[in-house]
Amino acid sequence: MQDNVVFSVIDAKKNKLKRAIITELYRSESRTIAQLSSRLHTSIPSTTSLIEELSVTHWVQGIGTGTAHYGRKPSLFALDATQHVTVVVDINVHDTKLLVFNLANQVVFRLDVALRLDKSPALLKILAEPLEQLAQRIKAKQLQVIGVGAVLPGLVNPWEAINHTYPSINCSDQPLDQLLQRIFDAPVYLINDTKATIFGEHRFGLAQDKRHVLSINIDWGIGLGVITNGEILQGSAGFAGELGHIQMKTDGELCSCGKVGCLETLASASSLIRRARAGLEEGRVSLLTELDPEDIDIESIIAKANAGDAFSIDLLNDVGSALGKALSTTVHLFNPELIIVNGVLAKAEKSITRPIEQAIDKYCLPNYRDNLSIELSKLGEMAKFYGTQAYVIQNLLERELIP
Repeated sequence: MQDNVVFSVIDAKKNKLKRAIITELYRSESRTIAQLSSRLHTSIPSTTSLIEELSVTHWVQGIGTGTAHYGRKPSLFALDATQHVTVVVDINVHDTKLLVFNLANQVVFRLDVALRLDKSPALLKILAEPLEQLAQRIKAKQLQVIGVGAVLPGLVNPWEAINHTYPSINCSDQPLDQLLQRIFDAPVYLINDTKATIFGEHRFGLAQDKRHVLSINIDWGIGLGVITNGEILQGSAGFAGELGHIQMKTDGELCSCGKVGCLETLASASSLIRRARAGLEEGRVSLLTELDPEDIDIESIIAKANAGDAFSIDLLNDVGSALGKALSTTVHLFNPELIIVNGVLAKAEKSITRPIEQAIDKYCLPNYRDNLSIELSKLGEMAKFYGTQAYVIQNLLERELIP
């Protein structure tokens, strides 16, 4: 009995070190044995043995040699990208995207589906078919799914796998998490789209090595990701950061949430398109009149603004000003060093960041601006996908489900 206990303790310690190696290689892409040994505070022989075991089970592979100032060049190791994969299911109000990532953060498969998130009870039944197709492609390539991440807008409780905004996801017969678990035979994790975006920025984007960051996701809704003291803020139910539903105008428009004058009625992509069409109906002079009103989208508004169209420029300026005024409150609350602008409206670049900056200058105390920068995401849409992948792997490691 005592021998079994000793072996159990040894195995638990080895598995913990293996997970630490996987974590380090996932975050840093490649390391030498000496670097891993130093990071894990283990001996070179122990680290070498762990690497050998992880190589046999296709978690780690050698990728050549590193640099050396003198003597023999050290061997470099990275995560093995040939066998284990994660699935990312992005369901939003515009479309659905299914992606398969290997452990090198490379997209193995991508399938775009013309399916919009809504409150229809038939949503999951329609989604099942493309999911099954993807599962067959994964099986044909003899890949092993280790985890699935579903990224969604709305009030997502990641611990209960419930979306309070879109109840169709919580279908009583077979909710989304159970559907994904059945099809891919792997653990499933739900995450809000804005949280996924800031996870991606934190691991691979502009928020790397930053401790106080805000990420504003200006899409069909508006979300705020918060990093404070180096940690991503979730809130007690995972709802932290719903900036789009703070009231900006007491006598404003009715919001989809049932409240009046929310920021989303002034500054989301959907509100921008609605206001553009309303302005044209009122007779506003604009290059947008060249288009059928139903064909007006974010890209066309941005294009006309870049072409000098005063109406389109004013629309984007109004959106940026409203966003900046709302963000000024969060700047006072969190005192960030960086604000990252992401989402579909980030395509407007300076036309959206300039009025945001001007509004923050206007509404914030000067000292809060001293060390604050506002930048467009360099990852764009991929921040959300990378973040979902990172969130899945983090959960698998924390729950000791791999290797």
